[in-house]
Amino acid sequence: MKKWEKTMYKPTRGQMTLFDQPIAFAGAKLSPDNRWVKMASLIPWDLLDRKYSEQFGSKTGYPAKAARMALGSHIIKEKFRLSDEETVEHIKESPYLQWFIGLPAFTDKAPFDASTMTWFRKRLTPEMLAEVNAYVIGSKKKDDDEDPMNGSDSSDGGGDSESEEGKNKGTLILDATCAPADIKYPTDVALLNTAREKLERMITELHGQTSQKKKPRTYKRIARKDYLRFARNRKPTIKTIRKAIRQQLGYVRRDLAIIETLLQSGLNLTEKSKETLRIVRTLYSQQEEMYREKKHQIDDRIVSIHQPWVRPIVRGKTNAPTEFGAKIAISMVDGYASVERLDWNAFNETSTLQESVERYREERGYYPERILADKIYRTRENLSFCSKHGIRMNGPKLGRPPKDKKAYRLQCLLEKSEAGERNAVEGKFGEGKRAYGLNRIFTRRQDTSETSIHLVFLVMNMEKRLRSLLLPILEVLENMISMLKIIKNRALIGA
Repeated sequence: MKKWEKTMYKPTRGQMTLFDQPIAFAGAKLSPDNRWVKMASLIPWDLLDRKYSEQFGSKTGYPAKAARMALGSHIIKEKFRLSDEETVEHIKESPYLQWFIGLPAFTDKAPFDASTMTWFRKRLTPEMLAEVNAYVIGSKKKDDDEDPMNGSDSSDGGGDSESEEGKNKGTLILDATCAPADIKYPTDVALLNTAREKLERMITELHGQTSQKKKPRTYKRIARKDYLRFARNRKPTIKTIRKAIRQQLGYVRRDLAIIETLLQSGLNLTEKSKETLRIVRTLYSQQEEMYREKKHQIDDRIVSIHQPWVRPIVRGKTNAPTEFGAKIAISMVDGYASVERLDWNAFNETSTLQESVERYREERGYYPERILADKIYRTRENLSFCSKHGIRMNGPKLGRPPKDKKAYRLQCLLEKSEAGERNAVEGKFGEGKRAYGLNRIFTRRQDTSETSIHLVFLVMNMEKRLRSLLLPILEVLENMISMLKIIKNRALIGA
């Protein structure tokens, strides 16, 4: 007898290969309790098909991939925080994921190329995703179907009877955050150096179209040495920074003049180079104005040549006082989040309160009973709007505190309690940034970046909806376990 046969553990004899019995795993059945099967039941695929088909104007050409495949693959991507290539590999390996994106049968071949994911993101517009999100969270219903899960996770809403019509119900939570783009931290000297390098490549491109042997002189070696000398300085003074900016501005000015001369002689740039040249000209004019007037702010400031739509968003946070990306204002009802406004320029989130309230009334038929928001939302205009429609807003009341100490104490306790409830929106931001990649948007286009942001909130709402579906089952199991414990205890006492 071998030594290992005397122990409680026995090693595996070896897994059979697929070549021995290739049909052994072919008959695997999909479980209706699988999370991907349940998640698919939450999405209005028919509505998505109608909206998605509007993106195709031509009736000729190679057939496009289905809307279910486009949205399903991106839900998988955002849920697991995968790259486009890894998303395709995951779909190849799982029959559940292939069923989720609408394939009729399991296949070991990729359903599409990874580059197709970019086209999916272009066609899945934010408006389309916002409407799908509204159906997922239950604020809208299909015209021909009732939502069987309506009211399963609603604590503040409910009840649309005629006797309660016009009565304020529910809680609306508002807040805003920034979704940073995946760009290098911008400094004036580094931006001008990048612009100079791009201009030098354009000069080489234009010179290649001529028969002249001698290329216009750009002093690129000297410019590179000047930049590296500054970059190695860990703690540059203001005087050193201004000197480096002045040097790079001079090099960029010289290169722009050379390109202008070459273009006037009849030479042409590619469309991509023309767009880059337009961005560099704008960047140069902004940097030159800030250097001349000794200021650090300017309208529509460019902080990335590759993503010129990105703007600095001042949030006042300790770890990141300024972030570079899109600013998002969201609303939360019963734990579900909706994007109220997404803009690449900084905006005052207080302007979104009235629009959010009116949208809440349009979807539900009544105004919210209360609004939980940050102090910045408590403007006179917003407070007057809430008072007019019978909405109570959290925070201290205007005027002096009440003389009655008991009433003042109750008011302080209410403010503290509602401040704790408002933290739910901060938790939602934390969930999106830690678990779903909202802390860094890796897409490189403006439209696809907006699509990625909307997808994050859609996936978070779907996950919460799944948890609400499983909650009643868990409660039943807990009750059964409690009853078994009681029966066991009674049996022990009787014995």
